[in-house]
Amino acid sequence: MVETMEEKTIQEIKQLMQLIDQKLSSVLSSPMKHDLIHEINQWSDEKQEESESLDQFLNPWEVSAKDGGKIDYDKLVDKFGCERVDQSLIDRVHRLTSRDPHVFLRRGVFFAHRDFNEILDSYERGDKFYLYTGRGPSSEALHLGHLIPFMFTKYLQEAFKVPVVIQLTDDEKFYWSKTLTVEDTESLARENIKDIIACGFDLEKTFIFKNFDFAGKFYKNTAKVGKYVRYNKVTAIFGFSDEYSIGKIGFPPVQAAPSFASSFQHLFPGKDNLRCLIPCAIDQDPYFRMTRDVAPRLGYSKPALIESSFLPSLKAMNGKMSASNPNSAIYVTDNTKDIKKKVNDLFFICDNLLFTNSQVDIPFKYLSFFLDDDTELEHIKKEYGEGRMLSGEVKQRLAEVLIEVVERHRRARAAVTDYMVDEFMAERPLPNMFK
Repeated sequence: MVETMEEKTIQEIKQLMQLIDQKLSSVLSSPMKHDLIHEINQWSDEKQEESESLDQFLNPWEVSAKDGGKIDYDKLVDKFGCERVDQSLIDRVHRLTSRDPHVFLRRGVFFAHRDFNEILDSYERGDKFYLYTGRGPSSEALHLGHLIPFMFTKYLQEAFKVPVVIQLTDDEKFYWSKTLTVEDTESLARENIKDIIACGFDLEKTFIFKNFDFAGKFYKNTAKVGKYVRYNKVTAIFGFSDEYSIGKIGFPPVQAAPSFASSFQHLFPGKDNLRCLIPCAIDQDPYFRMTRDVAPRLGYSKPALIESSFLPSLKAMNGKMSASNPNSAIYVTDNTKDIKKKVNDLFFICDNLLFTNSQVDIPFKYLSFFLDDDTELEHIKKEYGEGRMLSGEVKQRLAEVLIEVVERHRRARAAVTDYMVDEFMAERPLPNMFK
């Protein structure tokens, strides 16, 4: 009944807007009418977002589902207005890059997008684009959930032969933390950068920056975004309330600005309309819905996105891994003993029941993220589902897979020096970034 009332209210607002438009046509000049209608449209959008169901809550800082349930990604796609990544897009990536699609693409980990099809269209015509992703440095060590966007971005960099810019939001984490100092977040950012470099990014195609160091260089774009996004709009998108500091409320334009090529004059001089593709988790979508809304008013192309689901917490399927709870995650610093213990403690359905839903079995879900062999995964799914493989065997295989992933990353990170960090962060042209 509540939803029916909300839908009726929204419909009435739309009808009222049409009536206002008709009346204004006779009394206002075209520019005046356009500005007023734009304001009314924004107000209507905000009211619609406020009235949506709260069965699940998701923003860049909090993810939860009602009564401990699973995140319903179909509802998120509908709510946010994204599109599903379908097989035709995956096939196009394969054809255009002559590479096997990444496991995260094949398995639906990166499941939603905004204008990814347009990026592929322009790439097929010979146009270039750049990648933008990032990390908020809240802990010294990353967990596997943190690595997912970087592993996928590195694949995109190699497959499409394009540059990537990586933002460390040390300022954001300073605003949100009750204990971290500016110096703390800067230090954490440098440690996190070592983990990011260890994912295999190409120095000749990668620029990594911390906001405290570099944000001044794109302050013009930050200011432009800040000018045209109303306070009511960001409160509707992000859920800001009166107790939020102005630092938190003012941060979204800082994450928006790197979506525009003009923010990187040392990389893209004279290429202000170079398209941007943002690989990220779907909880970052609110930032870029805001960005896409304002981009045309600034004369820029809208950034495209390809968005992932969450690697679930070790404790439940209803959320994502959390850096604040070490027992909910596999860290890249965990040793073999730690990983085996965490895997053995994982929730599983029950050996006495037929395994019929791989989406609620955490050990199998983790294998679907990190076991690259499609044939082996399908074999495990079949044997486990028909009761010929027990949970202990699945956990044993998962432990082997995760230990291999973590040890490989740890070896790569050990080879990253402070000098290498400085090289990746140096403000420099990248003459070979599209080769």
